[in-house]
Amino acid sequence: MAKTDLGALSFEEALKQLEEIVGRLESGRVELEESITIYERGAALKAHCERKLKDAEARIEKIVLGPGGAPAGTEKLDAG
Repeated sequence: MAKTDLGALSFEEALKQLEEIVGRLESGRVELEESITIYERGAALKAHCERKLKDAEARIEKIVLGPGGAPAGTEKLDAG
């Protein structure tokens, strides 16, 4: 598992690393000190993925249709 700087990771790369960490921890075959180290990395990866998702959500827009049903523009997607 690469110790790449989190800022350089895409969402998909970070999620893959996080899944690998979860698998290793669930296996029960990791020594205590290594478990702590990879758990901390996992927590950082989780936070990175959450930031990426929040950023993507903020960029999503919905298409607004005009009276005739034709696209009339866009507006921010209401996440609520």
